[in-house]
Amino acid sequence: MMAIDNISLVVYGAAICTTCSFIPQVWQVIQSRNTESISLLMYCIFVFGVFLWCVYGVVVRDLPLIMANLITLILSGLILAMKLRDTTSKVDN
Repeated sequence: MMAIDNISLVVYGAAICTTCSFIPQVWQVIQSRNTESISLLMYCIFVFGVFLWCVYGVVVRDLPLIMANLITLILSGLILAMKLRDTTSKVDN
């Protein structure tokens, strides 16, 4: 039983680390309003992948998986939205 608890701690730790890793990027993009060095294709693929992980979490009814990926989806979606806005405004100019 103890091994399962330790594995759960590793899983929760990984979820927290990977989810929180987007906070500095979101903060930097919001403050600088600069998305020039961010790959649009990478963020499109990544956001779609995180969305699929959320769907999987719903299907298997795994709340920690859903929550971690939902938060990551929101954070990475903000970056993608700002990148799309910047890309669209450059095309318009």
